[in-house]
Amino acid sequence: MKINNTFFISHGSPSLSIDDSNPARDFLKGWKKQDYGQIPKAILVISGHWQTDEPTVSSVDGILDTSHDFYGFPASMYKLKYPAPGAPDLAKRVQELLKGSGFERVHVEKRPSLDSGAWVPLMLMYPEADIPVCQLSIQLHLDGTHHYNVGLALAPLKDEGVMIIGSGSATHNLRDLRFNSKEIITWAREFDQWLEEALTTGRYQDVNDFQNKAPHAKKAHPSPDHFYPLHVAAGAGGEKAKAELIHRSWELGTVSYASYKFTDTPI
Repeated sequence: MKINNTFFISHGSPSLSIDDSNPARDFLKGWKKQDYGQIPKAILVISGHWQTDEPTVSSVDGILDTSHDFYGFPASMYKLKYPAPGAPDLAKRVQELLKGSGFERVHVEKRPSLDSGAWVPLMLMYPEADIPVCQLSIQLHLDGTHHYNVGLALAPLKDEGVMIIGSGSATHNLRDLRFNSKEIITWAREFDQWLEEALTTGRYQDVNDFQNKAPHAKKAHPSPDHFYPLHVAAGAGGEKAKAELIHRSWELGTVSYASYKFTDTPI
């Protein structure tokens, strides 16, 4: 079975797990009804919540725990579980592909829990929690091109039935949330619009160099942690991947839930 697309999902706030008023929740709950909502053999998630000095892939033989890596939310959220099976064979394959593409130091780590960047969207997309999952870390000290190249190296996984999901946020500035605003703040809207145009016209090198190319880049991403998963997903789509916006909604004036699929096209 071939998986035709890779994805970037904006997971926004972890309250997405319980907030029925959030349109992104309906989008993810309707995932399997879409033409891209295939049931994969396994899922590889690149989450903005896991940062290491060198590429590291999680390997667990058994059921994964659920990490509640957030603070100050309703008590019901800390009771949520997503007991998906680990994917140790996929972890080995990820390491093999990365090393084969010139990434000399790639680690496998027995990381027992899925972080909320992984389990929050997955519990809405695939609530049965019966698909094996592993995670791949990001490297904050490196750039978008590094992460795009990581994605290119992982592209063969699609032919092996693996769904690759980058999980982060199209905008992510926790210091500029507008709790009482119903309007989208200008810097957030302009960055979000630039990103859609750049991706859908195939300007991946501009997206890789977003700090210098995008309007309000430092405002939209004071740290690139929640943006680098997009670069991996785009790279894994293939060098000639076609990007398509599959969801857009907003929260707190500056939090974009823009999500994309990347479909490989013939060269």
